[in-house]
Amino acid sequence: MAKESIKARELKRQKLVAKYAAKRAALKDAGDYTALQKLPRNASPVRLHNRCNLDGRPKGYMRQFGISRINFRFMALNGLIPGIKKASW
Repeated sequence: MAKESIKARELKRQKLVAKYAAKRAALKDAGDYTALQKLPRNASPVRLHNRCNLDGRPKGYMRQFGISRINFRFMALNGLIPGIKKASW
């Protein structure tokens, strides 16, 4: 489980990226890199890190579901994810 401060920081970055997305795109198209450097660092989408939506775990993230592998396995075994079942042959 990630600390609440880490999850809050990541959420803050996501909001900042969304806020400056149009401005960043316009500056990139114009080729104005000096103005681009004056934007906040956390406005860059490269600084985002995928985290589990349930517990904030940064590693073992499954993009298709938005959760970590541990939560995915727990939910799949309990039948909480439709269309997923444990393989057996």
